[in-house]
Amino acid sequence: MTSRSNYALESKMKVVAVYGTLSDLLSVASSKLGIKATSVYNGKGGLIDDIALIRDDDVLFVCEGEPFIDPQTDSKPPEGLSGSHTDWLTLNVGGRYFTTTRSTLVNKEPDSMLAHMFKDKGVWGNKQDHRGAFLIDRSPEYFEPILNYLRHGQLIVNDGINLLGVLEEARFFGIDSLIQHLEVAIKNSQPPEDHSPISRKEFVRFLLATPTKSELRCQGLNFSGADLSRLDLRYINFKMANLSRCNLAHANLCCANLERADLSGSVLDCANLQGVKMLCSNAEGASLKLCNFEDPSGLKANLEGANLKGVDMEGSQMTGINLRVATLKNAKLKNCNLRGATLAGTDLENCDLSGCDLQEANLRGSNVKGAIFEEMLTPLHMSQSVR
Repeated sequence: MTSRSNYALESKMKVVAVYGTLSDLLSVASSKLGIKATSVYNGKGGLIDDIALIRDDDVLFVCEGEPFIDPQTDSKPPEGLSGSHTDWLTLNVGGRYFTTTRSTLVNKEPDSMLAHMFKDKGVWGNKQDHRGAFLIDRSPEYFEPILNYLRHGQLIVNDGINLLGVLEEARFFGIDSLIQHLEVAIKNSQPPEDHSPISRKEFVRFLLATPTKSELRCQGLNFSGADLSRLDLRYINFKMANLSRCNLAHANLCCANLERADLSGSVLDCANLQGVKMLCSNAEGASLKLCNFEDPSGLKANLEGANLKGVDMEGSQMTGINLRVATLKNAKLKNCNLRGATLAGTDLENCDLSGCDLQEANLRGSNVKGAIFEEMLTPLHMSQSVR
């Protein structure tokens, strides 16, 4: 006959004589085993309530009132599931009740805030509502996916729940492994960036929706291949925009900012470019025939450092234009008005300047190797120090 406590079986076996009533048996067991025996079980866990049910070969187990524990199994609870961790708890999260076990909150993420909050009993003190639920002042809709993750290790979020909100809660509670899952999920849920060019229809709608006195900023936008011909684009900021292969013929670009913009292969024939800023822009291979860069008010167009290789600017009005250190290699400037233009340090190699008006133009330090100056309106003087 063996006695046992609530969590362990007594390993020492004792044989006693069984006689009299069940009460007599319990009294003898209490005396022999040094316990206050109240119940008797057979080897299969059956409760003995009559001494007549005991057979001669039965091994009996007595206890002090605890439920039966099979002596053939390990008497110790699994690691991490001691009595304090198997308690059922009710949480009041933002007014919504969740029921779970202490082990769910503690075991998966032992270093998290939730684990530290519920690892030991009594840590919350009086922070319970009238129903005894532990109060947590957080969003219940974002807490639910976190609790389910702690239960089964899977990130499951219902439709309509913002992943960014769940991520913020996971960071608050210190659920590190869930944070990684959420960051990946958020990244995968983002729509791919749209780099497609802006169409004429979209841009016209944009223009019409913008007050005339408001500054229109189009820095870095992609207009590649768009038809923007004959549009009023005055004063618009196209800095670093992609305008390659655009049709800008007859467009009004007066005082527009095209600094570092890509205009390669574009058509700007007959465009109004008075006072335009095209510093360091790339207009290689573009067509700028019959363009007007000349501003009657004296505001000069600035194309300093621009890449104008192979451009066709035939017949353009460019009085006073600033082309300092620009590259005009193989460009066509036939019959252009370059009176008073700044061409200091400009690369004019193999450039066609026939029929140009270069009166008072500054060509100091420019490269005119292979350039064509036939039929010039103003002869080029040595004092202009060309290379």
